[in-house]
Amino acid sequence: MNAQKLSKRLETVASFVPTGAVVADIGSDHAYLPCYLVHKGIAARAVAGEVVKGPYDSAVRQVRTEGLTEKITVRLADGLAAVEEADGITAITIAGMGGPLIVSILEKHPQALKNVTRLILQPNIHAKAIREWALEHGWALQDEVILQEDGKVYEVLVLQRGSMDLNEAQTLLGPKLMNTKSAVFVEKWSREVANWQRVQQAISNAEQTEENKAKFDELTHLIALVQGAIA
Repeated sequence: MNAQKLSKRLETVASFVPTGAVVADIGSDHAYLPCYLVHKGIAARAVAGEVVKGPYDSAVRQVRTEGLTEKITVRLADGLAAVEEADGITAITIAGMGGPLIVSILEKHPQALKNVTRLILQPNIHAKAIREWALEHGWALQDEVILQEDGKVYEVLVLQRGSMDLNEAQTLLGPKLMNTKSAVFVEKWSREVANWQRVQQAISNAEQTEENKAKFDELTHLIALVQGAIA
């Protein structure tokens, strides 16, 4: 992977960035995504934010190597602290983290979202946390994609400002992903159900405490929820 050829995962993220957007890529690592977006004429300008010094230095070198120092600013900062009002950021990308961590980044510096109209978020796990955050903060799902790369399953969530209603199953699984019901989606959740059933078996063989009974019942509910969606 490099600034000209992204991974399938990051290429999917890039595909949802509006043409002409001013992008902040948070947790940018080597800044491959912002470099790609500017090279392709998708992003007008970009900010690459990194909280760790090593990846920040890598991003600075990459932007310089690509000859994009006039269009991409690299900042060493904690999450959305990398975004300044003068940047005029209209879209934010956050990829390659867990859903709860992405939510904590969005919540820590909410003022950075003031002029943002689109969020493209790629959680490695627990996408549910992002859907819950969106419901509470006036963001609506415009699109969702699930994909498999190198044996790992990823989801990409595209949010625009607006309201939406999600039931419990939709919050867990993703309303658009439930409608599409792709092979990757079915495989992922079939595996999850099998894991939950193994946990239930272990609970059945353990001491029957109130805590264990509550866990067993919770898993029974989740299994029924998921099986109903993937059937």
